[in-house]
Amino acid sequence: MSGGYTILSLDEVETASHRGSNLIPVRHTLGFRPAGVNAWRADAGGQLIPPHEEDSGNEELYVVVRGRATFTVGKETAEASAGTLVFVPPEVFRTAVAEEDGTIVFAVGGTVGEAFNAGGWDSFALADTYRQAGRLDEGRAIMRQLIAEKPDYWATSYNAGCFESLAGNVDAAFEHLRRAKELAPDEESAQYFREDSDLDPLRDDPRFQELLG
Repeated sequence: MSGGYTILSLDEVETASHRGSNLIPVRHTLGFRPAGVNAWRADAGGQLIPPHEEDSGNEELYVVVRGRATFTVGKETAEASAGTLVFVPPEVFRTAVAEEDGTIVFAVGGTVGEAFNAGGWDSFALADTYRQAGRLDEGRAIMRQLIAEKPDYWATSYNAGCFESLAGNVDAAFEHLRRAKELAPDEESAQYFREDSDLDPLRDDPRFQELLG
C-alpha cells in the first residue's frame, strides 16, 4: 500500500506445509525483521503448532486469533479460546491442536538480549511447498532472496542447501552447504548436518563426509 504500510488479512496469505501443520508465513510475506512472527491454521482435530522445544533460546507468545485450541505445554494441557495468550519459555515442550474449524494461532518469538536473526525456516517452508507443487523456479527465487538479505548468516545458506538437496540439484546443494559450514560455529550447525532428513539425498556422496569433517 502507499505510505509505506501494509494491511493484510491472515486469510489472504498462502499457507505452507511445515512438520504436519499449515503455516501462514507472516514474516516472509510482510518482510518483517524485528522479530519472528507467523501464524498457524487448522480445522478441528488438526495440528496447529508442531511439537517442539525452542533450544535456540527463543521465547514464544501464542495468541488464539480465531476458533479454539488445546495447548500442551510441558506435561500440562489447557484449552484456549479466541483472545487467549499462551507464553512459553525456551526449552519447554509445546504443541497445539485445533478444536474448531478455521482456528488460527498467531505466534511471536525472540531471544532476550539478542537482535532477531531470521534463519529463514519459514521462507524455506514456503519454498519447499512450491517445490512439491512443481513450482521450482518460485521456490528457488525465495531462497535467493533469503540469501541476499542475510548473506553472512549460516542458516540462510543451509536452508538453500536443503532446498536444492530435495530438488535433486546436488552440485548447487553442496555449494550452499559449504558456504553454510564456513559461516557456522561448529556447535551450532553440527547437529543439523548430522540429523536433518532434508540432506538424506546427499549422504552417500563423498562430498558429504568432507562437509562433516
